[in-house]
Formats: sequence, structure tokens, C-alpha cells
Amino acid sequence: MNFESLPLPEQVLKGIRDANFETCTPIQSKSLPITLGKKDLAGQAQTGTGKTAAFLITLFTRLLENNPPPAPKEKAGPRALIIAPTRELARQIEKDALLLGKHCDFRTVCVIGGVDYDKQRNQIKAGVDILIATPGRLIDFYKQKFFSLKSVEVLVVDEADRMFDMGFIADLRYLFRNCSPYNKRQSMLFSATLNHRVMELCYEHMNNPVRVAIEPEKAVVDQITQILYHVGQHEKFNLLLGLMKQEAGEKVLIFCNTKIECELLEWKLNHNGFNAGQISGDLHQRARIKVLEKFQDGELDILIATDVASRGLHIDDITHVINYDLPQDAEDYVHRIGRTARAGNKGTAITLCCEEFAQHLERVEEYLKDKIPVSWPEEELFLEEKEGKPPIRKRRGPPKAKAKSHSSKRPSGGRPPRKRPHAGGRELAKSR
Repeated sequence: MNFESLPLPEQVLKGIRDANFETCTPIQSKSLPITLGKKDLAGQAQTGTGKTAAFLITLFTRLLENNPPPAPKEKAGPRALIIAPTRELARQIEKDALLLGKHCDFRTVCVIGGVDYDKQRNQIKAGVDILIATPGRLIDFYKQKFFSLKSVEVLVVDEADRMFDMGFIADLRYLFRNCSPYNKRQSMLFSATLNHRVMELCYEHMNNPVRVAIEPEKAVVDQITQILYHVGQHEKFNLLLGLMKQEAGEKVLIFCNTKIECELLEWKLNHNGFNAGQISGDLHQRARIKVLEKFQDGELDILIATDVASRGLHIDDITHVINYDLPQDAEDYVHRIGRTARAGNKGTAITLCCEEFAQHLERVEEYLKDKIPVSWPEEELFLEEKEGKPPIRKRRGPPKAKAKSHSSKRPSGGRPPRKRPHAGGRELAKSR
């Protein structure tokens, strides 16, 4: 299906041309005829399938058709509300909205945690047509009565399954209840899975949503070249160095299972002459944004992330995904490698399988219903790492209270220190 064949306003078509979109993706072909007919939708689609453009095109068309007011007034509520589970996803939606809606003249505001509170508040109070937000900051502003949700004409929930996983379901229900009535607005919900919990939410708060689905993300695996290296834990970094040298100049995303491993790997790669950055749960939001922008702009060649920290990431032109650690969850493996081969591009996924995580391999291959092709690295790929000692990881949080020293002289009325038997004494007691 071609976008030009759809009943779209010229302002929207201009934005589509600016984005160089010509042919609809499967989720767009299935959803747009429904949503442009002003029906509610529950769509099953993964990231990278074009679902964002699908709901934005519908949203812009609906607002343009509804005879908009001349200008947003102070404290007036948004005409459209888009709710996303993560800050990165909200920012990406904002970026896409500004591109696709360039000729629509709508005031768009993105509200997320971890950035300037007063600036966001002032943007909302100045008036907004389209509000893109994560649940926490959105509810914070709403409860302070900076705006009303009763004028919402279009409501979008993206990655609803992630909302459940991250504990946002109560917040989501609260927002649904405080929006305009379900029969007075158009609602669209997208999720990687339309399980019972998600559909229950749809039936409770939407107006007879039409359910559409495209093939699950594992079908995307067919477009990706997968390689599995069996390697000992003690040689894993040496092999990674060789791979990074071999793939010099490519845009590489590396996954680790822990944030500590992310931080260590970042230091080791930079210490060995590579240009790497990492995002983990401990990184402040402003620092995360800065790292992501550097990676997107090509200032960093390598980005290291955990599964949790990478949620909602949408980065174009990633050529290689490397599983430095094999994930425990088979679905996480598919989500990881799906970061490459976007929009018809080719991609490579390399997995380093060591003895620590090898037990997860069978589960991953069962999920894929296929074996990951095994390759045996040449000796030349194992490079010697540069000697050096990583800095001591700074402790986060409040400092520990100083331990009280137990003196032989205790204050009057104080309890004497408890005498603990040494290990030998315990063993002797057991033997008796």
C-alpha cells in the first residue's frame, strides 16, 4: 500500500515525503485503514515495524479534520496524549512527531523525568496540542492542575506490555479514567504482545477496539546474519578486541547482563583505544541522553547497554549487535538482535557464549526454533589487551554511618560488646 493512496491531508503527506516514506509497512497497511476510519485499535507490533508513524499519521489527520481552535490557551488541555513507558521512547516519538508533523503547525511537548522540571511545566502552561509523556511525570503535573485531560481527542498508549512489566498499570488506569470519555475520543494501543492483561485494559477503557497483529519479532531474525562463538570467560574480552578491530568504523551495540559489567567493559574498551560509551540504570538521565546523542551522531562507535537500560531505544543504522553475555530470557535475545537490520538494512548479530551463560543457549534456540550458526574464531582474532587497572567504582547513595568502635571501657549503663567465638571455637563446639 502506498501512502499517496490513503485519504490524508496534504500537510500530512508533505511530512511523509520529508521522512522519505513511500510504501506502508505491514502494521501500517493493516492499521491505517481502520484508524483513519476513526475506529479504536489494539495493535500487536514490535519496535522498528513502523507503528509510531502509523499512530502519528492518524493523530495528525484526526486533529486537522476536527476544526482546531485558533491557538492553545494557557492551562488548556492537550488535544492528543501519547503515553510511553520509557524516557528514550518518548523522546524518539517526539522526534518523529516533529518530522512527520512539520507542516501541521501543532504545538508538541515532551514530558519525562530526569530533565528540567520548571522548563517542562512552563511549556505545558503555555499551551499544548500534542503531549508526549511517561506516566510518572505526567501524573505529577496533572495532579498539580497544570492542565486538564478532558479535551483529549486522540489517546495513544505505546508498548503497553512494557507498562505492565515496569509496574505502570495503576498509573495507566488512572490516566484513562481522567481522560475524556472513551466514546468521545479515539484510542490506539500498541504492544509487542496482546495478552489477556493488555486486552482486558483495552476492553475496559477503549471503544470496541479492532485487533490487528503482524508476525512476531522472531520473523525479523531471518534478515539478520547470526554468529555464535564458543569462548572461555578468560578469553572473551580478547576475542571482543579482535572483533572490534575487524569491524572498525561500524556502529556497534554491545549487550551485557549487568550494569557493573557495562561500566567495566566501557573502561576496558576505551583503555584499549576504542571509542565507547555505556548506558546503565545508574547513569543520570542527562548523561544518558548525552551518550545516546554521541552514539547517534557518530562521535561514539560503540554503545554498551543492559536490557533494562536499552528499553525504548530507537537508533538507526546499527550494523552489529554483540551479545557479550548471553541473556537468560530468550525473548531478550530477539529484542537485542532486532536493534539491527532496521528498515530493510542488513545487520549482524554476534554472540560470545562462555561457560557462565552457556546454560541459556538451549532456551534461546528453542525459542528461535533453530540453531544459531557456530563459527570458530581464528587465533589472530584474539588480541592481547593493554595492561591497566580500572578505577574503583564509586559508591552511589548516602555514605555509610561510621561503625562504633568497641572499647574495653564502656560508658556507664552501656551494654558490653558481644563476644563471638572464632571459627575454631565453633568447630570445636560442633565436635562436642
